[in-house]
Amino acid sequence: MFIIAEMDGIRLLLQPGQLLQRGVSRHLASYGFACVEELVPARGLRVDVMALGPKGEIWVVECKSSRVDFTSDMKWQGYLEWADRSFFAVDEHFPTELLPDDQGLIIADGYTAEILRMGPERKLAPARRKVMVQKFATTAARRLQILRDPDMHPQWD
Repeated sequence: MFIIAEMDGIRLLLQPGQLLQRGVSRHLASYGFACVEELVPARGLRVDVMALGPKGEIWVVECKSSRVDFTSDMKWQGYLEWADRSFFAVDEHFPTELLPDDQGLIIADGYTAEILRMGPERKLAPARRKVMVQKFATTAARRLQILRDPDMHPQWD
């Protein structure tokens, strides 16, 4: 674990994968992307980072913090149908030769990232894009609402 901040005796602890998410989100924001972490595109799937670009493009980033994390989780293949591009984000010590060559590659840490390889573009169908933009917007708005009003008890699915 890594301590990000301490305020009023409360520590914010992030796991290695969460640090990667943070660095990736910061980097993509520098290109005009808005990012939502842990977005659920469909039942049984949870994307580490979903990014909505300035031209409406949708990228998914699967963050892998270790060899075991990569080899024990193959759900990432189910994310491909929900984005225009897909990437793996790993830290500088990850054995990148394990990762598929046909996916994008991002090297990240808790503060920044760098895209080393772009994932191939697979344009989403318009109906799928509409669904994903709606999920992205709804998820982001709900999280902001909870942040602003933590005592609220929503009745969301």
